[in-house]
Amino acid sequence: MSEAPAASATQPVTATDVAAAVQVTGVDKVFVGKKKATVTALENIDLTVAPGEFVSLIGPSGCGKSTLLRLIADLDTPSTGSVTVFGKTARQARIDQEYGIAFQQAGLLPWRTVTGNIELPLELHKVGSAARKARSAELLALVGLSDFAESYPDQLSGGMQQRVAIARALAESPRLLLMDEPFGALDEMTRERMQTELVKITAETGAAVVFVTHSIPEAVYLSNRVVVMSPRPGRIRDILTVSLGSAAERNEQLRENEAFFENVSKVRELLHGEAPVGVRGVETR
Repeated sequence: MSEAPAASATQPVTATDVAAAVQVTGVDKVFVGKKKATVTALENIDLTVAPGEFVSLIGPSGCGKSTLLRLIADLDTPSTGSVTVFGKTARQARIDQEYGIAFQQAGLLPWRTVTGNIELPLELHKVGSAARKARSAELLALVGLSDFAESYPDQLSGGMQQRVAIARALAESPRLLLMDEPFGALDEMTRERMQTELVKITAETGAAVVFVTHSIPEAVYLSNRVVVMSPRPGRIRDILTVSLGSAAERNEQLRENEAFFENVSKVRELLHGEAPVGVRGVETR
């Protein structure tokens, strides 16, 4: 289940000596509660994410999607197995700022401007004022918010706040983005616009993405591969390779494309365990 993704128009061809963006090997996660009661959240997880690849995790509530993301981010540790990020331990990758994180809530500081929020990670790591300002201006242009640089979070819409959160996650030029339902609280129209923006942003930055979602269309629209997880204890039920063209081709019209609906149907079948055995890694068009 840790196969390298097939090369396509939407994912890079990488040399064999390039470390995987994420390598999860034989990971279990068991939580121990009161009176030593245990809950197995994840079991026997093997997953490889290539540099520049967009991978979505989808499955029923409680299947361990967010737990797996937290293990990659070094916000928790596996009970067994290992997690590496660009060949480093998850802890060392965190120390080296190899990844940025965005959650469902933007988590912006209300007393700081948009620019101040984006600059926060750089400020914490002692980056000079001039460099911070240059980087925040670059990111504001990237997410289309240059006109709101001095605005405060309560002056922004939900979608705009999420764009600021994404810009902040990109502040230190990470090679990996970890995203836990970042558009889950948005209305459908804003959510679709943000999906299109994210496709453009990741294409421009070249960052790999691990993206947690409950939305099948969202997973298909965004991803090179969709990882379908089973109910707890969370296992990887299957991995579907999605081929829907380049970032430039992933626009609003794609949502009406027959291939898009075919992929949505395939993920739905996998979630319900209705697909034939052995479809893992098969490219659909």
